Amino acid sequence: MGKPNESQDDRLARAAEVIKLEARTIANLEGLLDERFLAAVDRIVACPGMLVVTGMGKAGLVGAKISATFASTGTPSLALHPAEALHGDLGRIRDSDLVLALSNSGETEEIKALIPRARKIGAGVIAMTGVPDSALGRAADCVLDIGQVDEACPLGLAPTASTSAMLALGDALAMVVLAERGFSREDYAQVHPSGSLGRKLMQVREVMRTDEELPLAKIGTPITEVILTMSRTKGRPGAAILVDEDGRMRGIFTDGDLRRLLETGPPSRLDAPVDEFMARSPTIARPDQLVEEAERLLRENKKDQLPVVDDEGRPVGLLDVQDILTARA
Repeated sequence: MGKPNESQDDRLARAAEVIKLEARTIANLEGLLDERFLAAVDRIVACPGMLVVTGMGKAGLVGAKISATFASTGTPSLALHPAEALHGDLGRIRDSDLVLALSNSGETEEIKALIPRARKIGAGVIAMTGVPDSALGRAADCVLDIGQVDEACPLGLAPTASTSAMLALGDALAMVVLAERGFSREDYAQVHPSGSLGRKLMQVREVMRTDEELPLAKIGTPITEVILTMSRTKGRPGAAILVDEDGRMRGIFTDGDLRRLLETGPPSRLDAPVDEFMARSPTIARPDQLVEEAERLLRENKKDQLPVVDDEGRPVGLLDVQDILTARA
């Protein structure tokens, strides 16, 4: 308990010391990165099964976060409570798996009991500990050393700096493995379909207008018919994509083009072929492109619509700025 008469400045100073201590602990990890870290990376990349992350108490909570980070960045992973493992959940471990066990002391009883049983199944073991020569360290294939850590707890008991170190080292491990796998933004989008991240990483194919919502007209079509096509297409898009006999895009005609035409010419010009007034080299999007990239194209080119074309130049969709706004909602 804090002192009853402790001033606000004293409280803030105490908090600052905790942050400074944990920051120093994390910074010290840099000097502990060596061939053991590289060996752990190699083992995770080569693992044909799951990365099973386990730890007891606060280390287990950190382990669950580390497991979630790996799972979301291309490495199949699950978090396993060591006590539950000894009561049936050991069946989650297979001989193709790799166990990442977290224990600052390396002497956590539940971890010490779990590791030989995981070994018997055939799983490999990576230890993350502050005592490489501990029981856990000796039983592991390789050891990730967090160093000798002074906890920020004034009693020296509550895991604080040690769990911060584990979390930081776990993040470092996951990010290096991510890079080794060549995990891309598109891959990330596949496992983050919901929430703000999911919306940011959606592909154009997920929000573009297709089929009966895709306004197509052939080159040579009179402007009046193109306008009718735009009006009769479901969703009433503000554009029509012009294609040739082979179905390849040759241009786009938009509401803006129509307004400019009405401002500069007599109504009789509406019977003219649309080819004379369409944009022949419009900015395009690809179906596998990220929506955020297509949004940047719309913004930079001051456009409201983008034709979406395949590798052969055939339109497969239309992306409207309203579609992006709807996806954000």
